[in-house]
Amino acid sequence: MVTPLPGGVGVSGLTVYDWEAADGLCGGTPHMHLACSEAYIVIEGTGSVQTLTTSGYADTPLRPGDVVWFTPGTIHRLVNAGGLRLVVLMQNSGLPEAGDAVFTFPAPVLADPDAYRAAAALTGDHAAAARRRRDLALEGFLRLREGGLQEFHTAAHRLKRDLLEAWWIRWRDGPLAAALATGGHLAALRTGDLSHLDHGAVARLERPEDPRFGMCGHLHPYPVPTSHPHSPKELDR
Repeated sequence: MVTPLPGGVGVSGLTVYDWEAADGLCGGTPHMHLACSEAYIVIEGTGSVQTLTTSGYADTPLRPGDVVWFTPGTIHRLVNAGGLRLVVLMQNSGLPEAGDAVFTFPAPVLADPDAYRAAAALTGDHAAAARRRRDLALEGFLRLREGGLQEFHTAAHRLKRDLLEAWWIRWRDGPLAAALATGGHLAALRTGDLSHLDHGAVARLERPEDPRFGMCGHLHPYPVPTSHPHSPKELDR
């Protein structure tokens, strides 16, 4: 059995789109996470990450070796200035790529769940659909830079609230279980119990060969189990 990555995180390789957008910049689809933090480790190329929070708009340069992260509520858009490739680290066993993302579509689309699902879906020609999705989200992002962020937060919650129970289970069985397992190891070490050291092991995740069209670029998501071997099966909320 392959155990979850340290801390119950998810990891993906990402080659950021080089498609030019309406504002003349190349890059990915602006979006926000409601419950998860995310980190970028730049391995090649240059660019930036544009962010929008209640504190304002920012444009953070990205160069090889940089590590940049952001917390829930940070709208982010990757800009590719040339060959930008990243390793992405995600909370909650990769939940940001498994549901915890809301695109910054214009308000009328956000207000209609059916319209939102249609705009977010990758049907037919996936490359063309991903580009249309990016362009529509950029349209909404540019409007949000002028105001309406609280309304976007409300719409984002409305779109995702039915998924919160599944997200809670993913958190419980992933990062929480990993933290509790560490607590158990520390408690054992304090008493001189070294039995868990007899179960040391090495695991390897193979890089997926075929990329898929992600929110910000061509994505190589590594498969990360959502269940920790010592997951608590019953836990009060």
